Amino acid sequence: MSAQDPQGSALRFTWTASVGTQGAAQETATTSQIVWTAPQCLEPGIVASFTVSVTNALDLSAEASFVAVGIPDCPTWQPTGILLRGRVSHTATLLLSGQVLVTGHASSAVTELFDPVTLTWFTSLTLTRARQAHTATLLPSGKVLVTGGDGGGSTTASAELYDPKTGTWSATGSMSIARFNHAAALLPSGKVLVSGGYTSGAGLASAEVYDPATETWSSTGGMVGGRSLHALTVLASGKVLVTGGFTMSGSRAVSELYDPATGAWTATGSLSSDRFRHTTTLLQSGKVLVVGGHSLMGTGTLATAELYDPATGAWKATGSLPMGISQHTATLLPSGRVLLAGGHLTDGRESTSAWLYDPETEAWTSTVALNAPRGSHEAVLLTSGKVLAVGGTDGTTSSLATAEVYSPGMDTWRDTAALSTGRASNVAVLLPSGDVLVTGGASATGALMSAELFNPKNESWSSAGEMLTARQSFGATLLPSGRVLVAGGTNDKGPTSGTELYDPATRSWASAGNLFAPRSEHAVTLLPSGRVLLSGGGSPTAQHYDPASGIWDFTGNLSTARSGHTATLLPSGKVLVTGGRVLDNLIATAELYDPADGTWSNTGGMAVTRYRHTATLLPSGQVLVTGGQGDAGILATAELYDPGSGTWTPAGRMSVARSAHTATLLPSGRVLVTGGDNPAPGLLFSTEVYDPRTRLWRASGRLSVGRSNHAATLLLSGHVMVTGGEGDAGPVSATELFTP
Repeated sequence: MSAQDPQGSALRFTWTASVGTQGAAQETATTSQIVWTAPQCLEPGIVASFTVSVTNALDLSAEASFVAVGIPDCPTWQPTGILLRGRVSHTATLLLSGQVLVTGHASSAVTELFDPVTLTWFTSLTLTRARQAHTATLLPSGKVLVTGGDGGGSTTASAELYDPKTGTWSATGSMSIARFNHAAALLPSGKVLVSGGYTSGAGLASAEVYDPATETWSSTGGMVGGRSLHALTVLASGKVLVTGGFTMSGSRAVSELYDPATGAWTATGSLSSDRFRHTTTLLQSGKVLVVGGHSLMGTGTLATAELYDPATGAWKATGSLPMGISQHTATLLPSGRVLLAGGHLTDGRESTSAWLYDPETEAWTSTVALNAPRGSHEAVLLTSGKVLAVGGTDGTTSSLATAEVYSPGMDTWRDTAALSTGRASNVAVLLPSGDVLVTGGASATGALMSAELFNPKNESWSSAGEMLTARQSFGATLLPSGRVLVAGGTNDKGPTSGTELYDPATRSWASAGNLFAPRSEHAVTLLPSGRVLLSGGGSPTAQHYDPASGIWDFTGNLSTARSGHTATLLPSGKVLVTGGRVLDNLIATAELYDPADGTWSNTGGMAVTRYRHTATLLPSGQVLVTGGQGDAGILATAELYDPGSGTWTPAGRMSVARSAHTATLLPSGRVLVTGGDNPAPGLLFSTEVYDPRTRLWRASGRLSVGRSNHAATLLLSGHVMVTGGEGDAGPVSATELFTP
């Protein structure tokens, strides 16, 4: 901080900060400098600010205040509205809409829905019969299958379906035998496996499979022995792991595998401790974490945790909790960590504690406690990345009508200041100052000339002038000089050949000449030489721009015309171009541009055609391609290109097919994918993250506005900003920030 007294006297500086740690000031007569260490996170309602007061020799003073942005929120539990009735031995199921369906409790058939936007509950239509200790499984159709349970003292074999579209329940085929305290799992085929449980006091070993297409059940062999209060976990292979459980003679340590392809059950490695009322969590690595529970053969309530490795079929001990716990919940967070909440303690009390398990370190750390004790509750990961804990008991109340929502504080989305104008097919470029230039795109009335500048320090927008030509579906790149080159695109007159330069110092635009032909949906790539490669856009031609001379010239032609493709600069200095379309034909081929001689050469083709997909250079030097439009429709698949071999390998599947989305490389090396278009659900709110180490995808929260043809920008702070796009109500002005 520098200041000056018009009278020339020496100045005194006084610093105060609302949070964080302030170091000793280093001062001169006109300057003062401190080192301020920000807190790891901010409690709700707290603003990170600091103020400097400057006083001269006459004791006249002035002050200035600053606000620090980019500090994540601290983890919190926030109470929701009250349920209509207390619930225990119930189920909670996340619907495709993002709402949560809660069913069951003692003699009640009343069901309730939770709205995560308003944090309120409202009643839905009742089940066809009262039930508790049942199961509820979300089907691929969006319907929910509820099976078995106990209602008013009688165990039932009945099953019913909830249709969220109509809010109604209808009976479906009944199981072959009545059961409660059983387990259910959705198989990769879309069928549902149900196993074990109790009926008339006897533990069951039987299992059956429900087919939603025919609404019928079929027997599928039996487990090695009867068990209830056990857990089913679907592995990456599609097999189902059975762990723990209770029998009349004790609790079980033996684990089993069910193979849906053969219907066979086989023993696998045994747990080190028998347990029931435990939790199982499929980790992003594909391993399974088992925590706590109760042992009848050993030490009672367990503090131990174990990891199952499907590759070896073996269990190993992992970090233990500081106390024994059962009837708790364990939820996999988007970050890959596991949230353990509440539960029944060894001394008989219910717990308020919450813990986080880190698979990287295999250690537990405490996180913010629940607002009230609860055990025998249910927990659901919401689409926002938050966790809903609902119902249960606090040890004194037989069933709780309360619920609360856990916010991890990290890896979350939040709104920031909106653009002044909604725009789709816009471009966003990070400037050396850390500001973001958003330019062009289409409004509700046509292509835009306007541009806006986002300041991450105060999260505000200001005008960045107007381009010389309105344009959308164009290319832009940051030049080594700090200026931004914009080229081509389309407007109400059709494709344009105009190019221009933005100068951040003057916030002005100037012509950069014309392309040899109009282009849109082309690709723009900054080369190591500082020159710019422009490829495709309805033509096989490519051009160079030389910032030093301001001249455009031709370079070698692509092997095929293409638009809506990707162009990625590789570590070798070559450029990988993938997919796109020519006229109505989609393309699977890929080619390499060599700047050394200006030539193109074919490389291995992708497994499928892709248009309006994404391509991201990973730290390994490989390129991740995701989604897009294929010949058979919009794609959920991803592929990895290896520049060393010129070949492609599968990179798993996203949770949903998407095109016209974004993909952003995070500082951690992971890739964040946001939004896009899908004909079935329409514009997508969902986001997900790809981890190159495990080659696994996971959900990563939900945008506040579904959008496609938007822009995503990695800020200097490590946050990702999403701007513009096409929304259900037209071009979007809402802007959102992601905290990884």
